[in-house]
Amino acid sequence: MRNLIKLSALAAGLGAALWTIPASAEVKIGSIRAAEVVRESPLYKSAEEKMRGEFEKRQKEMEEQGKKLAADIEKFKKEADLISADERAKREKDLTTRRIDMGAAERKFRDDFASRDRELTQDLMSKVKDVIQQVATEKGLELIVQDPVYAAPGIDITAEVLKRLSAQSAAAAPAKKK
Repeated sequence: MRNLIKLSALAAGLGAALWTIPASAEVKIGSIRAAEVVRESPLYKSAEEKMRGEFEKRQKEMEEQGKKLAADIEKFKKEADLISADERAKREKDLTTRRIDMGAAERKFRDDFASRDRELTQDLMSKVKDVIQQVATEKGLELIVQDPVYAAPGIDITAEVLKRLSAQSAAAAPAKKK
């Protein structure tokens, strides 16, 4: 449904743009397959590795804490009838506190993950947009259409954009190692 709305908006925008152009003017149009650019881009792969490195350890620690809490809850259920009322109340309070803390830690993890993902995605998209604009300018293109239903191979700039992104990534890699 979203894609249909986006496609309709794109078509309406393209129609409006073409309507204002005099009939004698020829518009040079290019196309880009955005999903492929993102998926195949070395920048995306680098951002994905960075995210994994930043959050993998924290996620494993949370999973271990969750397993320990679940095991402690099961142990408490089995022993609840055998312990004193004071001990039972104390352990219930401890388990409840741990469960609440665990929920808060999970929410913070998700929020931190989403925030960092947005940050890296914005950086990635900014770089991709710059490369698309460079290629379009060099080829004299006046309009770039994203994810068309069909585009002739001659107007599709996806491969050129990926090639330049790979070159930029390769050039940046040695600079980071220094």
